[in-house]
Amino acid sequence: MSEKQAVKQLSSAPRALEGKVALVTGATGGIGRACAIALARQGASVVVSGRREREGQETVSLVLAQGVEAVFISADISSEVEVERMVARTVERFGKIDIAVNNAAAEGRVALMADQQREEVEHLFDVNITGTWLSLKYELAAMLRSGGGSIVNVVSIHGFGAVVPGLSIYTASKHAIVGLTKAAALDYAQSGIRVNAVAPGPTRTEMLERAGGGNVESFAELLPMKRLGMADEIAEAVAWLASPASSFVNGHVIAADGGYLAQ
Repeated sequence: MSEKQAVKQLSSAPRALEGKVALVTGATGGIGRACAIALARQGASVVVSGRREREGQETVSLVLAQGVEAVFISADISSEVEVERMVARTVERFGKIDIAVNNAAAEGRVALMADQQREEVEHLFDVNITGTWLSLKYELAAMLRSGGGSIVNVVSIHGFGAVVPGLSIYTASKHAIVGLTKAAALDYAQSGIRVNAVAPGPTRTEMLERAGGGNVESFAELLPMKRLGMADEIAEAVAWLASPASSFVNGHVIAADGGYLAQ
């Protein structure tokens, strides 16, 4: 099945999230933008968050086209002040948070471990690990006040193993988010809050374009399906975990990877 055929067959799901409020970080493009649109398609109002306002407002327009409410809130998730403000403004605007998708991340430089610089490592960990933890911290507190919710962290197949050389720090950060996902799920399992994750394989996004130096098709050869994933396909997995359809799924990481991890 080609990428176009896969996207064409994505079901227009019933509006199972009608009346829900979703916060999506890193929603200025790629997978984050696709998640915002997928949640809106199912009826959720969406807070689009990220650092790039112009791209964020573009996402807002795409979400509004689904017939729901949407706003952009600028935030750098490595800053506790900005994360706390992001969550507080979401609650002020919509009264609650039912769904949170923690997608914002940094990719880091490709380099062997001994060639990594401390400043690079600290930046990547500040965004990927501390930023995800901060997002969880304030999202969980808001959900506890409103009676529950569903959180989906977007990780990577790099969270399952060392997939390729040169990405040791990125790999470590994604492993950490998998750990945070499972630990949060355990902590709040009796509080009406589910915490899961989706681990994309190579997906056609700006990030992959940068990693491939413009030749993203080379990544398709790594996958049994011999094609790249599409952001919309990852978003469908995220939307399912966010919805009541996955009500007994908790602390789980779904790999949407074209069969890569089955090898």
